[in-house]
Amino acid sequence: MQLRSNDLQDQQAIDPQFAFGRSDGAGQMALSDNLNPHLVWDQAPEGTRSFALICVDPDVPSVATHVNQEGHVLAKDMPRVHFFHWSMANIPASVREIQRGACSQGVSLGGKQTPEGPEGSIQGANDYTHFMAGSELAGQYFGYDGPCPPWNDERIHHYHFRVFALDVEQLELPAGFSGQNLLAAIEGHILAQAELVGTYTLFPAHLAA
Repeated sequence: MQLRSNDLQDQQAIDPQFAFGRSDGAGQMALSDNLNPHLVWDQAPEGTRSFALICVDPDVPSVATHVNQEGHVLAKDMPRVHFFHWSMANIPASVREIQRGACSQGVSLGGKQTPEGPEGSIQGANDYTHFMAGSELAGQYFGYDGPCPPWNDERIHHYHFRVFALDVEQLELPAGFSGQNLLAAIEGHILAQAELVGTYTLFPAHLAA
């Protein structure tokens, strides 16, 4: 199984149009276009009855105390956790492509409530739901919301887009399911999977390099 994109190159930098946040030119962050990138997959194995999709960043600081704080730099080697940017399930077996911007166009303050997607598919809540809690941007963030790593983080973040071919047509998932919920649900049902990894940073020293 192969996953390809007109918008992403494996292990290469993601264009800011596919990000939640871009550099504001002064060392911090401004909201970006937040388009979902184009994805296309093929060579799914016989017996595939549906697909699932995730985008996850494993490079997120485990402690948020100094995130985006002037006078602080988040060290490259500090402990990291996973942050899910996109979780989609029950993609029909006949679907092999998602067009650029078909599921996300722009930042919806408070989160997209009914994101677009392939007919029959369902999309869970991404981890901006937790990250934005208590701020003026608080809400339920469903579907795709792209990269926005801390602008004071010296680690370059990696965004893993993964498509899974499954042997079941429908997964039973709770409303507002998380990326972790989806990974647990597909366990034992994966026939094949494919991945593309893009990188992104807002750290001024990297952008100036």
